[in-house]
Amino acid sequence: MKTHENADTGGITKPKKVAIISASGKLGRYMIQHALDRGYDVVGVCREQSVSKLDDFKDRIEIVPGATDDRDVIRKAVAGCDAVLTVLVPWGMNHYASGTAQAVLDFAEPGARLIFSCGWHISRDGKDRYTLGLRLMVSVFGGIARLLRAVDLNDQVEATRRVFDSNTRWTIVRGSDLEEGESQGLPVWSRHVGDPVLESNMTRRIDFALFMVAAIEDDTLVREAPAIVGRLTESARQHAHSNNNHQMLLEAPSHG
Repeated sequence: MKTHENADTGGITKPKKVAIISASGKLGRYMIQHALDRGYDVVGVCREQSVSKLDDFKDRIEIVPGATDDRDVIRKAVAGCDAVLTVLVPWGMNHYASGTAQAVLDFAEPGARLIFSCGWHISRDGKDRYTLGLRLMVSVFGGIARLLRAVDLNDQVEATRRVFDSNTRWTIVRGSDLEEGESQGLPVWSRHVGDPVLESNMTRRIDFALFMVAAIEDDTLVREAPAIVGRLTESARQHAHSNNNHQMLLEAPSHG
């Protein structure tokens, strides 16, 4: 494990160790890079058949192959980790997302930061206001996916319910529509979908990952479910100085 000198104390401190669950997807790989850029030691979990997707990082991270809802895999991966970043993937009809979330909740170190990703369709308090288009998309896509037994959005709802009900130091990051492209910096956020700042409904995937990693050391996000949007989108620019700006991360853009 790498060590860094602590300028304040003159001593040596170990960097945080971070587990990234579902590390081989696009979001996971971006999170790995952001975490490495911050000097974290990284453990990545992905299915055995996807390990090759992490070849660019294989000499810099520990890889634990296996299904993310495999409790033994998660127990091994999160041991000694200060934070666990989890992509809640609702694959199949066998409670994959809720199984993954439960394993993380059960085996993460006491006091660890637990940060989960999902979409805007997840609501913590029922106060989110969804457009007709978004409601139709979730209903139609969710129904077709269930018929094909490919994706179970209801299980992602169950997974987040378990997180909300836990006594852990959790954050659930709710992403807008995503696009590729260079980083625009840390996204802004609000507590409820439907708030004006979120109207543009678009975030760069690299910046969704940036928000996940930045949340590790942002205690204002503990037990929050921020809905995010790209910081350079029209709605974010228009409402950057609104009365709700205490709910939005407005740090200088980061292109690390």
